[in-house]
Amino acid sequence: MLYNMYNPIIFIFKIILDIRKTALLFILISITIQSYGQKPRARDLGVPFVGETGKYNAITDVKGVEVGYSTIITGSGENIIGKGPIRTGVTAIFPRGKAKKFSPVYANWYSLNGNGEMTGTTWVTESGFLETPIMITNTNSVGVVRDAVLKWYVNTDWYSGEDWWYTYPVVAETYDGFLNDIYGFHVKEEHVLEAIKNSSGGKIAEGNVGGGTGMMCLGFKGGTGTSSRVFKIKDSTYTVGAIVQSNFGAKRNLSIAGVPVGIELKDTLNYVHNAPPKSRRQEGDGSIIVILATDVPLLPHQLKRIAQRIPLGIGIVGGRGSNGSGDIFLAFSTANENAFNRDETTKVKSMPNDQLMPVFEATVQAVEEAIINAMVAAETMEGINGNKAYALPHDLLIKTLKKYNRLKE
Repeated sequence: MLYNMYNPIIFIFKIILDIRKTALLFILISITIQSYGQKPRARDLGVPFVGETGKYNAITDVKGVEVGYSTIITGSGENIIGKGPIRTGVTAIFPRGKAKKFSPVYANWYSLNGNGEMTGTTWVTESGFLETPIMITNTNSVGVVRDAVLKWYVNTDWYSGEDWWYTYPVVAETYDGFLNDIYGFHVKEEHVLEAIKNSSGGKIAEGNVGGGTGMMCLGFKGGTGTSSRVFKIKDSTYTVGAIVQSNFGAKRNLSIAGVPVGIELKDTLNYVHNAPPKSRRQEGDGSIIVILATDVPLLPHQLKRIAQRIPLGIGIVGGRGSNGSGDIFLAFSTANENAFNRDETTKVKSMPNDQLMPVFEATVQAVEEAIINAMVAAETMEGINGNKAYALPHDLLIKTLKKYNRLKE
């Protein structure tokens, strides 16, 4: 009798405790963010992931890799072609850092679905080397970015005095025309140079930055994200790092830590599209560019195998390789620094194929987390004509993960 009478009180008390625990969690997250001076990341919210990360949980955990951004955000309201609003940018990735200048790395690439662009890839496959930095921008700015990089090579003597008569910059893209005046062609040479100048190692920004500024992902605001994994092969420790420009997928397929977040939040904060463009775009269309770095000594054909595992990480979070999606990936190894030589025979190291499983697993894990980091860091953005892409709501994500007992506290 007493139990039945007080049961509602106990129930209410438990609710209060849950509210207080959630509030405490947000306070701890806030303290962590303020301490490190950066946006929250998926792990800060308690999202569980498999695998050990490097110091920065970023592609820059691979020694020598540098990343830089140029972010362009101006204007609001009606889209006036050539004037804005502008929501775009440029990302630069240097495999051995820009101070190294011409220092090719073994590389290879793979396309899950080719409705997109990554220049220079035919020579990467043919030669086995990536000889240039990697640039990522919006679909309509590939040309100007490529030209600006070529000019930068000349002005900085990228080839260190060599008489070099051809070069093929690697420039990739995803489409930001939902938020950005993409036919205004706002990316200029100065923005490319800014991204290059800002390139550095260590912690790097995520979300609405660089080429990822105007991107959307799996029903919410997307953008730039990164993650890394550290692992052992026999007695040696290695690192894999991924950086993504994430602009793909249908909300209904969004899965985080095995939880159907997209279905749970299907009626929450859907895109606001005030002026639909003339387009055949279907739900799920979009693109994702993934650049994967590692210090494991791998040859080009092995890096092809690594690049082919990247879609597994994308599939875990909800990617389906849509017909209208450009899903293009490049993997490189910073090992074998002296492998490139035009005149002399060189000796290189190569990891046996039978020992590559840890690299495969690290690739899938890093790509998965990088995509979620991009979404967690992204902020709600209003672009052309009042079109709006909402950020993944942290409070509802935490609530959903708790519902499925998947929150790491």
